[in-house]
Amino acid sequence: MAYGDNVDPKSRVVSIVLVGFLTAMMGYGLVNGLNISIVKTIAEKLDVVDVEEPPPPEEPPPPPPPDNVLPPPPPVVTPPSPFPPPVSAPQIQSVREPPPSPPPAIYVPPAPPAPPPTPDLSAAGSPRGNPGRWATNDDYPARAMREEREGTTGFRVTYGADGRITSCDVTSSSGHADLDAETCKLITRRGRFNPGKDRAGNPQGGTYSNRIRWQIPR
Repeated sequence: MAYGDNVDPKSRVVSIVLVGFLTAMMGYGLVNGLNISIVKTIAEKLDVVDVEEPPPPEEPPPPPPPDNVLPPPPPVVTPPSPFPPPVSAPQIQSVREPPPSPPPAIYVPPAPPAPPPTPDLSAAGSPRGNPGRWATNDDYPARAMREEREGTTGFRVTYGADGRITSCDVTSSSGHADLDAETCKLITRRGRFNPGKDRAGNPQGGTYSNRIRWQIPR
C-alpha cells in the first residue's frame, strides 16, 4: 500500500487552501508594489500546519507453511492436439476350434482260428518189380539178331490209378524201328506200377521213363 493513500482528505484540503491563499497574497503584493518584508511578515504570521500522515498499518505476517508440506503444483493444462486421435483398428481374436472327436471304435470280432493244415499224403508212383526184367535178350527179334543189329531204345510210359500202362512213347531211337517197336510192346504188356497218391492220399496215375539196351549175347 502507498504512503499517500493513508493521508486524511480534510488535511489535504486545508493545506491546498493555505498554499493557494499564500500564493495569491504574494502575487497581489508584487502587483501593488508592496514591500517584500510585509509579505514575509504576513507569511510568518500564517500558521502553517504540518499534517503528519499516520504510519501505514503493519501487514500481518503470512502464516507459516505446514511442516514438510509443499504447496500443490499448478494444474497442468494440455493444449488440444491439432491432429485427430488415431483410430485403432478393430482387434480380431482368433477362436481355436476344439479338435474333432475321434470316431467311435468299431468292434471287429477276431477271426476264427484257421483249421490245422491237412497232412500232405501225396506220393509218387513206382514200378512194381524189376523193370530190367520187362525186356531181355530172350525177347530179341530173330531178324535183328540174324542181321546183328544192336542199339538202345529210350521210352516213357503213362499209367493210370490202377497201375496199368496206358501208353508208351519212344524218346530216343536205337536206330532200328523193329527194336523200338518191340520195346514198347514188351513194356506195355509186362510193366506194372504202384500208383501214386495225391495230398489227400487218393491213388493217382503218373509217368515213368527208362531205357532198354538191345545187345546180342556173345
